[in-house]
Amino acid sequence: MSSSSSVPRLVVAAPSSGSGKTTVATGLMAALAARGLAVSPHKVGPDYIDPGYHALATGRVGRNLDAYLCGAELVAPLFLHGARGCDIAVVEGVMGLYDGAAGEGELASTAHVAKLLRAPVVLVVDASSQSRSVAALVHGFASWDPEVRVAGVILNKVASDRHEQLLRDALDFSGVPVLGVLRRAPQVDTPSRHLGLVPVAERRAAAVEAVAAMAAQVADSCDLDGLVTLARSAGALSGAAFDVADAVASPTPHPTHHVEKRDSQAAPVVAVAGGPAFTFSYAEHTELLTAAGAEVVTFDPLRDERLPDGTRGLVIGGGFPEVYAAELSANEPLRKAVAALAHAGAPVAAECAGLLYLCRELDGQPMCGVLDAGARMSERLTLGYRDAVAVSDSVLAAAGTRVRGHEFHRTVVEPGAGAAPAWGVRAPQKRVEGFVQQGVHASYLHTHWAAEPGVARRFVERCRTS
Repeated sequence: MSSSSSVPRLVVAAPSSGSGKTTVATGLMAALAARGLAVSPHKVGPDYIDPGYHALATGRVGRNLDAYLCGAELVAPLFLHGARGCDIAVVEGVMGLYDGAAGEGELASTAHVAKLLRAPVVLVVDASSQSRSVAALVHGFASWDPEVRVAGVILNKVASDRHEQLLRDALDFSGVPVLGVLRRAPQVDTPSRHLGLVPVAERRAAAVEAVAAMAAQVADSCDLDGLVTLARSAGALSGAAFDVADAVASPTPHPTHHVEKRDSQAAPVVAVAGGPAFTFSYAEHTELLTAAGAEVVTFDPLRDERLPDGTRGLVIGGGFPEVYAAELSANEPLRKAVAALAHAGAPVAAECAGLLYLCRELDGQPMCGVLDAGARMSERLTLGYRDAVAVSDSVLAAAGTRVRGHEFHRTVVEPGAGAAPAWGVRAPQKRVEGFVQQGVHASYLHTHWAAEPGVARRFVERCRTS
């Protein structure tokens, strides 16, 4: 195995969304894993769903690399953290190669992350409606930014042998080698709905079959040896891997003066919602909670009728509660347990789907009733990065703490009374958002705790003392 700083790596990018990045990246991960390689899977941007397919392909947790949420300085350390002990890493891009945070230039684009990782780029091109023009397209992407090394192209949705030959002839003088040609293959298609692909947790058996089909298609249609050789051409990265223990190391001793000694020493149980309804979570969050001293226990709000024994804090991430509203509502014992924990003042952190679950109702279905607010589906998609500041002291952050987050939902929450706002969002328009109530912090904003590891430390300390 390679040392983490020199692990072979490549970035799978495309001219635009819908070109086949996920199929190629996931299939490549699975094909390399089938060769016996330890493959480190990564995804550019805030997407939670693709990493689930990456994990299925590699047997390792999928990790995000987001230069907006975490800052450019953390991209390489987080990559090195995820790639420890691996033979090769595959990074799936986001949107088009040069598409980044709106109004922020290259920030958080696939190109930006590729430069930060000193990684070669393989461009996946949907060739279904072109022939000779493919050369102009590839030339444009390869020459746009001299610091981005577009070192190979994979042609997707090629119709026939004749079509393939036309494309290859056109690319002969581009200087960018063709490393794969994929025919149209409906069996690798993955179903989508209002927020993108359907997560693995909701269709595991079908997802296993789809990933196997992707792996077979890539293995049959791409030059795996050439792709591995290309990955080995990546330059070494300087600096250390992200260390969760160092990140949560408290600058001051634990506040133990007003609690019993056994409470300050014991690992408080932090229950983390999982299962098909709550699939959105960054891998580093549970790692940081554990490093901060918590015992993290996952539970499924669709099936478990009580919280894990000894629960002192609760984390409910994102997902699709609107899809499972009836089932979540039917689990009344758990709803009551969540409400009792929150009303007792225990720390509760809820993001997006978690916010909806804590509401009084969702699309007319009773939820936990922790917050005096109703939630419902909407026709409007709310999507984008957010720059925010904490406006209330909470279990996650002191007032005045600045964070960067991401919103992605088709629901609206109509608040009642009794809670303070969580965040003051500064862009794209100024507004307050979310709820802070006793130990509850609930918000639509997804944040990445690696950028602010004090969040995990503060949350676990509150679990010890609540």
